[in-house]
Amino acid sequence: MGKQLRELRERARLTTEDVGLQLDCSPSTISRMEGGKVGVRRSTLERLLQIYDVHDPEQIDTLVVLAREGKTRGWFARYGDLPASYSRFIGLESSAIEIRNYEALVVPGMLQTEEYTRALLAASPGESEDAVEAHVKARRERQVLLNRADQPPLHFIAVLDESVIRRLIGGPDVMRSQLKRLGESARSRNVTVQILPFSGGAYAGMAGSFSILKFDGAPSVVYAEAMTGDIYPAADDVQRYHDVFENLRAAALSPLESIKVIEEAAN
Repeated sequence: MGKQLRELRERARLTTEDVGLQLDCSPSTISRMEGGKVGVRRSTLERLLQIYDVHDPEQIDTLVVLAREGKTRGWFARYGDLPASYSRFIGLESSAIEIRNYEALVVPGMLQTEEYTRALLAASPGESEDAVEAHVKARRERQVLLNRADQPPLHFIAVLDESVIRRLIGGPDVMRSQLKRLGESARSRNVTVQILPFSGGAYAGMAGSFSILKFDGAPSVVYAEAMTGDIYPAADDVQRYHDVFENLRAAALSPLESIKVIEEAAN
């Protein structure tokens, strides 16, 4: 959200001082909004969009969805060690009704066991024990979305490169437990898992993992994972990733075939 607001301000050729004067707030408040350090109320967002001369209905709807993050920070705001990009993603995830996720290297966070998550994060340079535990706890609470009772559970569709289930992370026991969880999850009514086999050769999407988040009554957004991670709300970007994901699904094994491959890998 912050990045989009900064880009709109710069496109309007306005400084934080200019915007602060029109909103009757300090330039530092504008900077904190753009840095993702504070949430943006809908009334403030609407005023900002007027200042930035934004009138496209689809773009406005998308920015409203992004602004919801400030209202859904609740539980994960307790984990101060989470990177800003990750917090932005899980804030949006909390409001999504469907997520389409392509992973090239690891099991999706939504389907990870705690032991697998710890082993994965422990391999990252510079990760403190507290930071690892913050990630583990946040990931565990994210997974509640798949079984929430107060509203329809999140629909989760994952396409995984076969290397995801072949790469030994955390040792044989950790990996066996993870594959068992993955196979069980794939049998859930609201979870679909498909494996892209090695035998398929090259395919679209090999450049990196990404997620497409779909919302009720608002445009979808894309979260593309890189070193920092970024969110793309533009309709053209979303459509491009949607097309890639559909091509990946077409190239992957069927859900039933994928479950069989996962279960075989666990043995």
